[in-house]
Order: sequence, then structure tokens, then C-alpha cells
Amino acid sequence: MTVIDPETQAPTWVPEADEDEDTEDMPLSTRLSIADTLTLGNATCGFMAVYFTTTGVLIPHMTGNEDGGMARHSAATAVMLMLLASVFDLFDGLVARKLRSSAMGAELDNLSDLISFGLAPAYFVLVWGMVADGAHQRVSAVAAIVVLLAVVLRLARFSCVTLRDGVFQGMPSPFGALTVVSVVLLGLPFIPTLLAIVGVAWLMVSRVEYPKPRGRLAVAMLSWIVTSMGLLAAWAFEAPGGELLLQTACSLQLVMGAVIPLFATARRVNAFRDNRREARAAEAP
Repeated sequence: MTVIDPETQAPTWVPEADEDEDTEDMPLSTRLSIADTLTLGNATCGFMAVYFTTTGVLIPHMTGNEDGGMARHSAATAVMLMLLASVFDLFDGLVARKLRSSAMGAELDNLSDLISFGLAPAYFVLVWGMVADGAHQRVSAVAAIVVLLAVVLRLARFSCVTLRDGVFQGMPSPFGALTVVSVVLLGLPFIPTLLAIVGVAWLMVSRVEYPKPRGRLAVAMLSWIVTSMGLLAAWAFEAPGGELLLQTACSLQLVMGAVIPLFATARRVNAFRDNRREARAAEAP
């Protein structure tokens, strides 16, 4: 507020209130909740997946100090960390619904998902294109960018589009990331692997509906993640039949990515038919 002194006619600034009075404590809604802590665990796992992919696979390849066992352990560790990130992503939503979520919850979730299910699998694809036999580095880099952009677009659309309860539009980013990694671990020829990776990226930005992991589906997903971790450990330590079991699990992951939306589609068709029957019954005299 400006006050004019009648004698000097010079403006004098008078503070309206002390600065301490204007300073408020951080609102409770912006403080980290338990769910937010789980979300940060998700981001940490994604970053560490990139770390193990770099130090255990890429750097030894570039320096000529390749050790097949070390690369296998590091690749398995990176994928396990992505699986663990998906566990954090599963539970932070459950905890947020049961307890409370801060105002930052949704933003933290999107940023963490971008690291763990966008950057980490895209980087995994990029490194695969640099170290795999018969792969083409530049084409693999394009495929990695496609995966990353698909996750970016999917997360952006998820933030601004309201869908009916119980379904996702497009393959969820955690499921998509694990499917991309499964395609790489299958060890198929370069062209089929590349086409499968691009196909998964398309599913993530498509309008194909996937059910949300709730109830029995969440339990089934958690069981599948734990099983996948065990198979990765068996593969990393070269257990008898470990490679065959891992390839079987990767194949099942691809099959589930294609089959699961069929259940959501069938449910939607059945609901549509039921509504038509009810409408006809109501119109009948």
C-alpha cells in the first residue's frame, strides 16, 4: 500500500503484513504419502534397470571385456528391476485407494512410469541392437524411439481422457514394457523381433481395451511377476532348463498381450447385447 506524507509529498512504502505471516507451511495435500513413496520406488527401479543394462551389458561389449555370464546376470537384473517397478506401480494405486494420495500422486505416477516403462525398456532395445548378432544399430535405435514415444503418448492420453471404469484404453505401459523386453529375450531373428516391438508399441497407443488389474486379476498378475522373477534367476544362473523356461514365459507374455483384450472386448459385446435385450423387453407391450 502506498501512503503519501502530507509534508514531504514523498511516497512511503508501508508493509501490509509481515512476510512471516504470508508464509504458510506446505499444504498437507502436497506432502508425500505412502503411495507416493511406492511410486518413487518405481522410478528408482527404472533408473537402476538402465544402470545395470549399461554397466553389465553395453560397457563390456564396447570395451571388449565381454563375459557371457556377467551380461546374462546384468540383463536378468535389469528385467527383474522392471518387474519390481511394476509391483510398485500395482501397489501404489491400491494403497492410494485404501489410504490417501497427495496432490502430486498422479504426476509422480506418470513421471515414474515414464522412467521405468518408457526409458528403461527403450534403452534395453537400443542396447540389444548394439550387442546382438545380426542386429542393426540404427534401426534398433528407431525402434527404441518408437517404444519411448508410445509410452509418452499413452501416459499423456491417460492424463487427459476419461474412460469407463475398469478398463484401460491401449496396453498398459507396465505390461507393454515387459512385453517388449520379452520379445528381445526370446532371441528371434532381427526382423521378427523388430516387427513385434513395433506391434507392442502400437498396442500401447491403440484403442484396444485392457482390463484394470483389480481383485483376482491383480493377484494373478502379481503371481505372474513373481514367477517371471524366478525364471529370470534360473536363466541368469544357468539352471538346467532355465533358458527353455524363460523362452516359454516370454512366449506366454506375448500371447497374453494379444489374448487379454479379447476378454474385455467379449465383456463389452455381452454388455451391449444385454442392454439391447433389456431395451426390447421394455418396449414390448
